[in-house]
Amino acid sequence: MTATDPVQLTADLIRCPSVTPQEGGALVLLERVLTEAGFSCARADRGGVCNLFARWGDKGHDRTFGFNGHTDVVPVGDADAWTRDPFGAEVVDGVMYGRGATDMKSGVAAFAAAAIDFVRQTPPDGAVVLAITGDEEGDAIDGTTALLDHMEAAGERMSVCLVGEPTCPNHMGEMIKIGRRGSMTAWFTVTGVQGHSAYPHRANNPLTGMARLMDRLARHTLDEGSAHFDASTLAIVTIDTGNPATNVIPAQSRAAVNIRFNELHSGASLTDWLQGEADRLSEELGLRVEMEVKISGESFITPPGALSDLVSAAVQTETNQLPELSTTGGTSDARFIKAHCPVVEFGLVGKTMHQVDECVEVAQIHQLKSIYTRILQDYFA
Repeated sequence: MTATDPVQLTADLIRCPSVTPQEGGALVLLERVLTEAGFSCARADRGGVCNLFARWGDKGHDRTFGFNGHTDVVPVGDADAWTRDPFGAEVVDGVMYGRGATDMKSGVAAFAAAAIDFVRQTPPDGAVVLAITGDEEGDAIDGTTALLDHMEAAGERMSVCLVGEPTCPNHMGEMIKIGRRGSMTAWFTVTGVQGHSAYPHRANNPLTGMARLMDRLARHTLDEGSAHFDASTLAIVTIDTGNPATNVIPAQSRAAVNIRFNELHSGASLTDWLQGEADRLSEELGLRVEMEVKISGESFITPPGALSDLVSAAVQTETNQLPELSTTGGTSDARFIKAHCPVVEFGLVGKTMHQVDECVEVAQIHQLKSIYTRILQDYFA
């Protein structure tokens, strides 16, 4: 029986121009490949987003190993800055180039190839599920959440799940993600009274208030970190006034901050703190302060245990590297899966993700398939 080539599958996926929210043919390709391998496939499309659910084995089995990933990619950016076709999957000196080569069409190809060959060669007593979305790089409202809703309605369930996002900073096997920080953004609008800059006493300058508010937020220590997380951070990401006249005190100023927070906080508790600071400023200076908040995800952790031990052992066997258990980085779709089942993340080296000339070493794709195969073998042993 011919083994499924994860490199060829990666190339085929890269050649699908699946820039969020376009499906680009990527999920159609995977559905065909998985169906031919005996997987039961269903689309869980919602809100103009395409999603694919695939299962091998009995529905509802209490030993169901799940993989999660995405085929959508970020835009190319300046196409002229690329030295290779962003959707060409060209291989040069053992390196494949293309948008999604690292994040994360190679990861999807590796776990799909591993799952196909595993169930063909050693049919397990259990089930293997692949939940693949086309909306991870976007708002993620109708991506993995739609897949989880589809599973609940259909009586499907994963016992554990591995997200195939790039997790290794510099070399293969370096890091497993067992949790992620929460993420939220707050937008502030400070409104005062416009006036002549020569007569500031006749105005109420919103910039004075905005500068004070941003300074207070930036200087505040949210925490000192916890057992599994670094200290939470707040970054001022923009301050906008748009006033071209130096003899005019403007009426309004806007700013935004982004907070990455650990399990010592929640989106709600941080929102209350931000609102309190906004109200305090308003009382001090007589300015109107409005705030809008978007919580992208709450902090979570899968405590070290059976799942992380399983993945860590497979990684160490295949790479001779004992991976670090980490919670660093941004958000991922693991933040949705955490409420469904235990979840960890492991994937390729992510140095070039989202960059011009995004690329992946061909050897790493083969290695990643081997790691995923060993994880399946050990899980069902």
